[in-house]
Amino acid sequence: MIASAMIGQPVSTVAFFPLASRRDLVRRSALELDRLHGRAADQFWITTCRALGQELLAVGCPEAEMRADIMDFQAAVQRELMWLHREEAAQG
Repeated sequence: MIASAMIGQPVSTVAFFPLASRRDLVRRSALELDRLHGRAADQFWITTCRALGQELLAVGCPEAEMRADIMDFQAAVQRELMWLHREEAAQG
């Protein structure tokens, strides 16, 4: 327990809204990745993930939590891409 909490001082904690739950961000990222190909897609993805990571660090998110959040975001975008192409996959 933090010393200030033990003497009755309020302890502030910050909860970070998970990137993977930001539906608009996930959808926009998936649509852009779907539109881009090759090097342009790679560059977009690297730039997006780095910028999101820097945003989280800038507001005080611990690095380990930031990395986990970026991984969850990447998985959410992958699921969104799969959802976008579900009909194509069903047709074979």
